[in-house]
Amino acid sequence: MSDIDSDKWLEAMKSEMDSMGSNQVWTLVDPPKGVRPVGCKWVYKRKLGADGEVTTFKAKLMAKGYTQRPGVDFEENYSPVAMAKSIRRLLAIVAWSIYGLKQASRSWNTRFDKVIWGYDFIKNDYDPCIYKKISGSSVVYLVLYVDDILLIGNDVKMLGDIKAWLYTQFSMKDMGEASYILGIKIYGDRSRRMLGLTQSSYIEKVLKRFKMEHSKRGLLPMRHGIKLSKKQSKKTDEELKRMSSIPYAQL
Repeated sequence: MSDIDSDKWLEAMKSEMDSMGSNQVWTLVDPPKGVRPVGCKWVYKRKLGADGEVTTFKAKLMAKGYTQRPGVDFEENYSPVAMAKSIRRLLAIVAWSIYGLKQASRSWNTRFDKVIWGYDFIKNDYDPCIYKKISGSSVVYLVLYVDDILLIGNDVKMLGDIKAWLYTQFSMKDMGEASYILGIKIYGDRSRRMLGLTQSSYIEKVLKRFKMEHSKRGLLPMRHGIKLSKKQSKKTDEELKRMSSIPYAQL
C-alpha cells in the first residue's frame, strides 16, 4: 500500500477484521462442489467532519454484490437506514441532548432489533429504523442508519443509562455529542433551545467541483420573483426518475 496514510488504512483494516471476528459475521466452511463463492474487496473512505477535515479512516470489506444472482446467492437484501426527513423532524422537536454512537459491524441488524426490544424500545411504524423509549416524562429516540446510532432525548441521565446498556450489548465507539450526521452539520444553542442544520461544507465542495467557488452569491438558486405551481411538476415516470437522481444541492 503506497498511500501516504497507509498506516492508518492498515489500522482501519485490522479494526474491521477484528470486529467481524468478534461479531461472528461469517462461518468458515468448504464451498459446495461446483459453486464459486462471491468475491470481496476492500473499500476505503476518509470521513470528514463538519469543518471538512478528516476525522476517521474507514476500511470496509465488501462483497462484490454485482456478481451475485438473485435466488442463487441471496434471497433478500436489507440495509437498515432511517429516512433523512425522519432525522430532521426528530432534531426539530427535541433540540436538547443528542449523542452519536458507532456500531462496529454492519451484519448485526437482526440481533440489534431483537436486543433493543428487550430494553422496552418501541419501533416506529412509519420508519422502522427509529425506536422510542418512554419513562414518565422522559423520552429517548434511537435512530439507526446502517452502523451509525443517534440518541436523542430530553433526559441526560436516561441517555447515559441507555448508552451504558448499549455498551454491554454491542461493541461500540462513543462519538460524543453529535455535531455531524449524514453530511449535515448540527449547530445550536442549548440554553435557548435552538438547533439548526446546515450542509454548507457539502455545497462548498460542489462549488469547487464545478469551479464556481468565487461566483457571486445569491439568496436562492432561482430567478427572483418566480412563482411555482403544480403544473410545472414532472408528469411522466421517466421525468420523475431523472429528477430523483439529481441531488438538490447540485441544482
